[in-house]
Amino acid sequence: MVVMVVTQGHPSWHPLGMSQATVRLKLPSMSAVLLFGFASGLPLALTGSTLQAWLKGAGVDIRLIGLLSLVGLPYNLKFIWSPLLDRFPLPFGGRRRGWIALSQLALGCALASMAYADPGRSLGGLCLLALAVAFFSASADIVIDAYRTELLDEKEAGLGASFHVGAYRCAMLVAGAFALWLSDHASWKAVYMLMAALTLPGFFLAFLAPEPRRGGSPRSLRQAVVEPFRELLLRRGAGEVLVFVAIFKLGDMFATALTVPFLKDLGFTNTQIGLATKGVGLISLIVGGVLGGLLMRCWTLRRALITFGLVQAAANLLPLALSLAGYNQFLMLGVLGAENFCWGLGTTAYTALLMRLCDLRNTATQYAVLSSLMALSRTVLVAPAGWVKASAGWPGYFIFAACLAIPGLLLLLRFDRWQLPDQA
Repeated sequence: MVVMVVTQGHPSWHPLGMSQATVRLKLPSMSAVLLFGFASGLPLALTGSTLQAWLKGAGVDIRLIGLLSLVGLPYNLKFIWSPLLDRFPLPFGGRRRGWIALSQLALGCALASMAYADPGRSLGGLCLLALAVAFFSASADIVIDAYRTELLDEKEAGLGASFHVGAYRCAMLVAGAFALWLSDHASWKAVYMLMAALTLPGFFLAFLAPEPRRGGSPRSLRQAVVEPFRELLLRRGAGEVLVFVAIFKLGDMFATALTVPFLKDLGFTNTQIGLATKGVGLISLIVGGVLGGLLMRCWTLRRALITFGLVQAAANLLPLALSLAGYNQFLMLGVLGAENFCWGLGTTAYTALLMRLCDLRNTATQYAVLSSLMALSRTVLVAPAGWVKASAGWPGYFIFAACLAIPGLLLLLRFDRWQLPDQA
Protein backbone atom coordinates (compact mmCIF):
# COMPACT_ATOMS: atom_id res chain seq x y z
CA MET A 1 0.00 0.00 0.00
CA VAL A 2 1.19 3.52 -0.82
CA VAL A 3 -0.09 6.69 0.87
CA MET A 4 -0.28 10.15 -0.73
CA VAL A 5 0.86 13.02 1.46
CA VAL A 6 1.35 16.76 0.96
CA THR A 7 4.64 18.15 2.25
CA GLN A 8 5.02 21.88 2.69
CA GLY A 9 8.13 23.98 2.72
CA HIS A 10 10.55 25.62 0.35
CA PRO A 11 11.20 23.70 -2.86
CA SER A 12 14.43 21.71 -2.88
CA TRP A 13 16.19 19.23 -5.15
CA HIS A 14 14.64 15.75 -5.29
CA PRO A 15 15.98 12.86 -7.40
CA LEU A 16 12.50 12.07 -8.69
CA GLY A 17 12.11 15.60 -9.96
CA MET A 18 9.65 16.85 -7.32
CA SER A 19 9.88 19.70 -4.85
CA GLN A 20 9.04 19.34 -1.19
CA ALA A 21 5.93 21.44 -1.78
CA THR A 22 4.38 18.87 -4.10
CA VAL A 23 2.14 15.92 -3.42
CA ARG A 24 4.18 12.73 -3.26
CA LEU A 25 3.67 9.06 -2.57
CA LYS A 26 4.72 7.71 0.79
CA LEU A 27 5.28 4.10 1.86
CA PRO A 28 3.81 2.89 5.16
CA SER A 29 6.44 2.06 7.77
CA MET A 30 6.09 -1.73 7.62
CA SER A 31 6.21 -1.71 3.82
CA ALA A 32 9.46 0.24 3.96
CA VAL A 33 10.92 -2.23 6.47
CA LEU A 34 9.90 -5.14 4.23
CA LEU A 35 11.38 -3.64 1.06
CA PHE A 36 14.62 -2.58 2.72
CA GLY A 37 14.93 -6.06 4.24
CA PHE A 38 14.92 -7.47 0.72
CA ALA A 39 17.50 -4.90 -0.38
CA SER A 40 19.71 -5.84 2.58
CA GLY A 41 19.64 -9.58 1.87
CA LEU A 42 20.14 -9.51 -1.90
CA PRO A 43 23.96 -9.00 -2.20
CA LEU A 44 25.13 -11.62 0.33
CA ALA A 45 24.98 -14.74 -1.87
CA LEU A 46 26.28 -12.83 -4.88
CA THR A 47 29.70 -12.59 -3.21
CA GLY A 48 29.37 -16.01 -1.58
CA SER A 49 27.81 -19.25 -2.83
CA THR A 50 26.63 -17.87 -6.19
CA LEU A 51 30.03 -16.38 -6.97
CA GLN A 52 31.69 -19.66 -5.97
CA ALA A 53 29.50 -21.53 -8.47
CA TRP A 54 30.49 -19.07 -11.21
CA LEU A 55 34.20 -19.47 -10.46
CA LYS A 56 33.98 -23.24 -10.18
CA GLY A 57 32.36 -23.39 -13.61
CA ALA A 58 35.12 -21.16 -14.98
CA GLY A 59 37.77 -23.63 -13.80
CA VAL A 60 39.27 -21.50 -11.03
CA ASP A 61 41.46 -23.41 -8.57
CA ILE A 62 39.46 -24.55 -5.53
CA ARG A 63 42.11 -23.08 -3.20
CA LEU A 64 41.54 -19.63 -4.67
CA ILE A 65 37.77 -20.07 -4.43
CA GLY A 66 38.19 -20.86 -0.74
CA LEU A 67 40.21 -17.70 -0.19
CA LEU A 68 37.38 -15.68 -1.69
CA SER A 69 35.50 -16.02 1.58
CA LEU A 70 37.70 -13.12 2.70
CA VAL A 71 35.67 -10.72 0.55
CA GLY A 72 33.01 -11.01 3.27
CA LEU A 73 35.21 -9.25 5.84
CA PRO A 74 33.35 -5.92 5.48
CA TYR A 75 30.34 -7.55 7.16
CA ASN A 76 32.46 -8.23 10.25
CA LEU A 77 34.28 -4.89 10.22
CA LYS A 78 31.41 -2.53 9.40
CA PHE A 79 31.49 -0.96 12.87
CA ILE A 80 34.75 0.74 11.83
CA TRP A 81 33.11 3.16 9.37
CA SER A 82 29.59 3.16 10.83
CA PRO A 83 30.34 6.36 12.86
CA LEU A 84 30.77 8.24 9.57
CA LEU A 85 27.26 7.26 8.50
CA ASP A 86 25.93 8.35 11.88
CA ARG A 87 27.74 11.69 11.80
CA PHE A 88 27.38 12.93 8.22
CA PRO A 89 23.95 13.07 6.56
CA LEU A 90 23.77 13.47 2.80
CA PRO A 91 22.24 16.64 1.30
CA PHE A 92 19.30 14.67 -0.12
CA GLY A 93 16.84 12.04 1.02
CA GLY A 94 17.06 12.54 4.78
CA ARG A 95 19.64 11.37 7.30
CA ARG A 96 19.09 7.63 6.77
CA ARG A 97 17.23 7.43 3.47
CA GLY A 98 19.92 9.33 1.57
CA TRP A 99 22.59 6.80 2.55
CA ILE A 100 20.22 3.92 1.71
CA ALA A 101 19.64 5.36 -1.77
CA LEU A 102 23.36 5.93 -2.35
CA SER A 103 24.31 2.43 -1.18
CA GLN A 104 21.71 0.85 -3.48
CA LEU A 105 22.98 2.87 -6.43
CA ALA A 106 26.58 1.89 -5.66
CA LEU A 107 25.57 -1.76 -5.29
CA GLY A 108 23.81 -1.72 -8.65
CA CYS A 109 26.88 -0.27 -10.36
CA ALA A 110 29.25 -2.74 -8.69
CA LEU A 111 27.08 -5.76 -9.56
CA ALA A 112 26.74 -4.56 -13.16
CA SER A 113 30.53 -4.25 -13.32
CA MET A 114 30.87 -7.81 -12.02
CA ALA A 115 28.58 -8.95 -14.83
CA TYR A 116 31.15 -7.78 -17.39
CA ALA A 117 34.12 -9.33 -15.56
CA ASP A 118 35.83 -12.46 -16.85
CA PRO A 119 37.25 -14.71 -14.09
CA GLY A 120 39.40 -16.51 -16.65
CA ARG A 121 41.19 -13.32 -17.72
CA SER A 122 41.11 -11.11 -14.66
CA LEU A 123 40.30 -12.98 -11.46
CA GLY A 124 41.90 -10.23 -9.38
CA GLY A 125 39.64 -7.59 -10.90
CA LEU A 126 36.56 -9.70 -10.22
CA CYS A 127 37.66 -10.19 -6.61
CA LEU A 128 38.06 -6.43 -6.14
CA LEU A 129 34.56 -5.88 -7.54
CA ALA A 130 33.18 -8.55 -5.19
CA LEU A 131 34.92 -6.79 -2.29
CA ALA A 132 33.29 -3.52 -3.38
CA VAL A 133 29.88 -5.22 -3.43
CA ALA A 134 30.47 -6.57 0.09
CA PHE A 135 31.56 -3.11 1.29
CA PHE A 136 28.50 -1.34 -0.16
CA SER A 137 26.26 -4.14 1.12
CA ALA A 138 27.68 -3.88 4.66
CA SER A 139 27.24 -0.10 4.49
CA ALA A 140 23.62 -0.56 3.42
CA ASP A 141 23.11 -2.93 6.37
CA ILE A 142 24.44 -0.27 8.76
CA VAL A 143 21.94 2.33 7.61
CA ILE A 144 18.97 -0.01 7.10
CA ASP A 145 19.37 -1.44 10.61
CA ALA A 146 19.60 2.08 12.04
CA TYR A 147 16.60 3.22 9.96
CA ARG A 148 14.43 0.33 11.20
CA THR A 149 15.47 0.91 14.82
CA GLU A 150 14.66 4.63 14.68
CA LEU A 151 11.44 4.22 12.70
CA LEU A 152 9.64 1.61 14.82
CA ASP A 153 8.60 2.00 18.43
CA GLU A 154 8.89 -0.78 21.02
CA LYS A 155 5.48 -2.31 20.20
CA GLU A 156 6.24 -2.38 16.47
CA ALA A 157 9.79 -3.69 16.81
CA GLY A 158 8.90 -7.39 16.95
CA LEU A 159 6.68 -7.39 13.87
CA GLY A 160 9.13 -5.14 12.05
CA ALA A 161 11.97 -7.51 12.87
CA SER A 162 9.99 -10.47 11.48
CA PHE A 163 9.25 -8.55 8.26
CA HIS A 164 12.91 -7.65 7.87
CA VAL A 165 14.16 -11.20 8.48
CA GLY A 166 11.55 -12.74 6.17
CA ALA A 167 12.32 -10.35 3.33
CA TYR A 168 16.07 -10.78 3.90
CA ARG A 169 15.74 -14.56 3.56
CA CYS A 170 13.61 -14.24 0.41
CA ALA A 171 16.28 -12.03 -1.13
CA MET A 172 18.94 -14.62 -0.30
CA LEU A 173 16.80 -17.22 -2.06
CA VAL A 174 16.56 -15.02 -5.16
CA ALA A 175 20.32 -14.31 -5.20
CA GLY A 176 21.15 -17.93 -4.36
CA ALA A 177 18.87 -20.71 -5.56
CA PHE A 178 17.14 -18.68 -8.28
CA ALA A 179 20.40 -17.20 -9.59
CA LEU A 180 21.97 -20.66 -9.76
CA TRP A 181 18.95 -22.02 -11.63
CA LEU A 182 19.06 -19.07 -14.03
CA SER A 183 22.77 -19.65 -14.69
CA ASP A 184 21.85 -23.01 -16.24
CA HIS A 185 19.68 -21.21 -18.80
CA ALA A 186 21.52 -17.92 -19.34
CA SER A 187 25.01 -16.45 -19.06
CA TRP A 188 26.51 -15.27 -15.80
CA LYS A 189 26.53 -11.80 -17.33
CA ALA A 190 22.74 -11.94 -17.61
CA VAL A 191 22.42 -13.28 -14.06
CA TYR A 192 24.44 -10.48 -12.48
CA MET A 193 22.80 -7.80 -14.64
CA LEU A 194 19.40 -8.97 -13.42
CA MET A 195 20.62 -8.87 -9.81
CA ALA A 196 21.97 -5.36 -10.43
CA ALA A 197 18.56 -4.31 -11.74
CA LEU A 198 16.93 -5.60 -8.54
CA THR A 199 18.79 -2.92 -6.54
CA LEU A 200 16.97 -0.13 -8.40
CA PRO A 201 13.69 -0.42 -6.46
CA GLY A 202 15.63 0.13 -3.24
CA PHE A 203 17.13 3.32 -4.69
CA PHE A 204 13.84 4.84 -5.79
CA LEU A 205 11.79 3.66 -2.83
CA ALA A 206 14.26 5.26 -0.41
CA PHE A 207 12.75 8.61 -1.42
CA LEU A 208 9.20 7.37 -0.78
CA ALA A 209 9.89 5.81 2.60
CA PRO A 210 8.91 7.69 5.77
CA GLU A 211 11.67 9.53 7.59
CA PRO A 212 12.25 8.33 11.19
CA ARG A 213 10.98 10.81 13.75
CA ARG A 214 13.50 9.72 16.38
CA GLY A 215 17.28 9.89 16.56
CA GLY A 216 19.73 12.64 15.71
CA SER A 217 23.22 13.18 14.34
CA PRO A 218 26.23 13.38 16.69
CA ARG A 219 27.57 16.91 16.90
CA SER A 220 31.17 15.95 16.15
CA LEU A 221 33.15 13.09 14.64
CA ARG A 222 34.74 12.41 18.03
CA GLN A 223 31.30 12.11 19.57
CA ALA A 224 30.27 9.77 16.74
CA VAL A 225 33.31 7.51 17.26
CA VAL A 226 33.80 7.51 21.04
CA GLU A 227 30.34 8.03 22.51
CA PRO A 228 28.62 4.92 21.06
CA PHE A 229 31.22 2.58 22.55
CA ARG A 230 31.46 4.51 25.81
CA GLU A 231 27.68 4.61 26.30
CA LEU A 232 27.33 0.93 25.46
CA LEU A 233 30.13 -0.26 27.76
CA LEU A 234 29.19 1.91 30.76
CA ARG A 235 25.64 0.59 31.04
CA ARG A 236 24.65 -1.56 33.99
CA GLY A 237 25.16 -5.21 33.01
CA ALA A 238 27.02 -4.31 29.81
CA GLY A 239 29.31 -7.34 29.96
CA GLU A 240 26.41 -9.75 30.39
CA VAL A 241 24.49 -8.14 27.54
CA LEU A 242 27.39 -8.37 25.10
CA VAL A 243 28.03 -12.02 26.00
CA PHE A 244 24.33 -12.75 25.56
CA VAL A 245 24.29 -11.13 22.12
CA ALA A 246 27.23 -13.31 21.08
CA ILE A 247 25.85 -16.65 22.34
CA PHE A 248 22.02 -16.54 22.29
CA LYS A 249 21.85 -18.05 18.78
CA LEU A 250 24.91 -20.27 19.17
CA GLY A 251 22.91 -23.48 19.61
CA ASP A 252 20.97 -22.79 16.39
CA MET A 253 24.08 -21.90 14.43
CA PHE A 254 25.87 -25.02 15.67
CA ALA A 255 22.92 -27.26 14.83
CA THR A 256 22.73 -25.91 11.26
CA ALA A 257 26.48 -25.73 10.61
CA LEU A 258 26.55 -29.29 9.24
CA THR A 259 22.97 -29.69 7.99
CA VAL A 260 23.92 -30.68 4.45
CA PRO A 261 26.56 -33.28 5.45
CA PHE A 262 24.09 -34.69 8.01
CA LEU A 263 21.31 -35.14 5.44
CA LYS A 264 23.77 -36.52 2.88
CA ASP A 265 24.92 -39.12 5.41
CA LEU A 266 21.30 -40.25 5.79
CA GLY A 267 21.04 -40.78 2.03
CA PHE A 268 19.07 -37.72 0.89
CA THR A 269 19.80 -36.33 -2.57
CA ASN A 270 20.87 -32.77 -3.33
CA THR A 271 17.44 -32.09 -4.86
CA GLN A 272 15.63 -33.32 -1.75
CA ILE A 273 17.92 -31.28 0.48
CA GLY A 274 17.51 -28.14 -1.62
CA LEU A 275 13.71 -28.36 -1.72
CA ALA A 276 13.55 -29.02 2.01
CA THR A 277 15.91 -26.29 3.16
CA LYS A 278 14.99 -23.59 0.63
CA GLY A 279 11.31 -24.49 0.38
CA VAL A 280 9.82 -25.91 3.58
CA GLY A 281 12.58 -24.44 5.74
CA LEU A 282 12.28 -20.90 4.39
CA ILE A 283 8.47 -20.84 4.54
CA SER A 284 8.49 -22.17 8.10
CA LEU A 285 11.10 -19.60 9.14
CA ILE A 286 9.01 -16.74 7.77
CA VAL A 287 5.77 -18.04 9.34
CA GLY A 288 7.49 -18.43 12.70
CA GLY A 289 8.96 -14.96 12.46
CA VAL A 290 5.65 -13.30 11.63
CA LEU A 291 3.84 -15.17 14.42
CA GLY A 292 6.58 -14.14 16.83
CA GLY A 293 6.21 -10.53 15.74
CA LEU A 294 2.45 -10.60 16.26
CA LEU A 295 2.82 -12.12 19.73
CA MET A 296 5.38 -9.49 20.67
CA ARG A 297 2.81 -6.74 20.10
CA CYS A 298 1.23 -7.81 23.39
CA TRP A 299 4.18 -9.50 25.13
CA THR A 300 7.12 -7.92 26.92
CA LEU A 301 10.53 -8.35 25.33
CA ARG A 302 11.69 -10.40 28.33
CA ARG A 303 8.78 -12.81 28.04
CA ALA A 304 9.36 -13.25 24.29
CA LEU A 305 13.10 -13.89 24.70
CA ILE A 306 12.58 -16.51 27.42
CA THR A 307 9.65 -18.27 25.73
CA PHE A 308 11.12 -18.28 22.23
CA GLY A 309 14.58 -19.06 23.62
CA LEU A 310 13.26 -22.22 25.28
CA VAL A 311 11.40 -23.20 22.12
CA GLN A 312 14.41 -22.75 19.83
CA ALA A 313 16.64 -24.64 22.29
CA ALA A 314 14.23 -27.58 22.25
CA ALA A 315 14.13 -27.43 18.44
CA ASN A 316 17.84 -28.20 18.33
CA LEU A 317 17.00 -31.70 19.59
CA LEU A 318 14.60 -32.46 16.74
CA PRO A 319 17.31 -33.72 14.33
CA LEU A 320 18.20 -36.25 17.02
CA ALA A 321 15.02 -38.18 16.12
CA LEU A 322 15.96 -38.09 12.45
CA SER A 323 19.50 -39.30 13.17
CA LEU A 324 18.06 -42.31 15.02
CA ALA A 325 15.34 -43.03 12.44
CA GLY A 326 17.59 -42.80 9.39
CA TYR A 327 16.29 -42.08 5.90
CA ASN A 328 12.68 -40.88 6.18
CA GLN A 329 11.63 -38.08 3.87
CA PHE A 330 8.43 -37.12 5.69
CA LEU A 331 10.24 -37.00 9.03
CA MET A 332 13.02 -34.94 7.44
CA LEU A 333 10.51 -32.37 6.12
CA GLY A 334 8.77 -32.26 9.49
CA VAL A 335 12.02 -31.79 11.41
CA LEU A 336 13.32 -29.02 9.14
CA GLY A 337 9.94 -27.28 9.10
CA ALA A 338 9.59 -27.36 12.90
CA GLU A 339 13.21 -26.34 13.43
CA ASN A 340 12.94 -23.30 11.19
CA PHE A 341 9.58 -22.30 12.63
CA CYS A 342 11.06 -22.27 16.13
CA TRP A 343 14.18 -20.45 14.96
CA GLY A 344 11.98 -17.84 13.31
CA LEU A 345 10.35 -17.15 16.67
CA GLY A 346 13.73 -16.78 18.39
CA THR A 347 15.25 -14.65 15.64
CA THR A 348 12.38 -12.17 15.81
CA ALA A 349 12.78 -11.64 19.56
CA TYR A 350 16.57 -11.50 19.22
CA THR A 351 16.45 -8.89 16.45
CA ALA A 352 13.99 -6.83 18.48
CA LEU A 353 16.45 -6.94 21.39
CA LEU A 354 19.28 -5.62 19.20
CA MET A 355 17.04 -2.73 18.18
CA ARG A 356 16.08 -2.07 21.81
CA LEU A 357 19.74 -2.05 22.91
CA CYS A 358 20.61 0.88 20.64
CA ASP A 359 20.71 4.40 21.98
CA LEU A 360 18.94 6.50 19.35
CA ARG A 361 21.78 9.02 19.40
CA ASN A 362 24.21 6.35 18.17
CA THR A 363 21.99 3.87 16.37
CA ALA A 364 24.12 3.00 13.34
CA THR A 365 27.36 2.38 15.23
CA GLN A 366 25.85 0.50 18.15
CA TYR A 367 23.76 -1.78 15.92
CA ALA A 368 26.85 -2.44 13.79
CA VAL A 369 28.81 -3.45 16.91
CA LEU A 370 26.00 -5.70 18.16
CA SER A 371 25.48 -7.37 14.78
CA SER A 372 29.23 -7.98 14.49
CA LEU A 373 29.08 -9.76 17.85
CA MET A 374 26.08 -11.71 16.59
CA ALA A 375 28.13 -12.86 13.58
CA LEU A 376 30.56 -14.64 15.92
CA SER A 377 27.99 -17.37 16.53
CA ARG A 378 27.83 -18.31 12.85
CA THR A 379 31.54 -17.96 12.07
CA VAL A 380 34.21 -18.29 14.76
CA LEU A 381 32.21 -20.04 17.49
CA VAL A 382 30.94 -22.85 15.23
CA ALA A 383 34.39 -23.66 13.85
CA PRO A 384 34.80 -26.81 16.06
CA ALA A 385 31.55 -28.34 14.73
CA GLY A 386 33.31 -30.97 12.62
CA TRP A 387 35.46 -32.13 15.54
CA VAL A 388 32.40 -32.45 17.80
CA LYS A 389 30.60 -34.59 15.22
CA ALA A 390 33.69 -36.77 14.67
CA SER A 391 33.95 -37.39 18.41
CA ALA A 392 30.28 -37.74 19.39
CA GLY A 393 28.49 -38.87 16.23
CA TRP A 394 25.29 -37.25 15.00
CA PRO A 395 23.13 -37.94 18.11
CA GLY A 396 25.79 -36.54 20.43
CA TYR A 397 26.32 -33.60 18.09
CA PHE A 398 22.71 -32.45 18.32
CA ILE A 399 22.56 -32.97 22.08
CA PHE A 400 25.67 -30.79 22.35
CA ALA A 401 24.04 -28.12 20.13
CA ALA A 402 20.96 -28.07 22.39
CA CYS A 403 23.17 -27.69 25.47
CA LEU A 404 24.86 -24.65 23.91
CA ALA A 405 21.57 -22.77 24.31
CA ILE A 406 21.63 -23.12 28.10
CA PRO A 407 24.15 -20.33 28.94
CA GLY A 408 22.12 -17.78 26.99
CA LEU A 409 18.89 -18.84 28.71
CA LEU A 410 20.57 -18.56 32.12
CA LEU A 411 21.74 -15.04 31.29
CA LEU A 412 18.13 -14.11 30.52
CA LEU A 413 17.35 -14.63 34.23
CA ARG A 414 19.26 -11.38 34.80
CA PHE A 415 17.37 -9.46 32.09
CA ASP A 416 15.69 -7.11 34.58
CA ARG A 417 19.13 -6.02 35.81
CA TRP A 418 20.26 -4.94 32.33
CA GLN A 419 20.12 -1.26 31.53
CA LEU A 420 18.24 -0.59 28.29
CA PRO A 421 18.50 2.91 26.82
CA ASP A 422 15.44 5.14 26.80
CA GLN A 423 13.95 5.17 23.29
CA ALA A 424 11.05 7.48 23.94
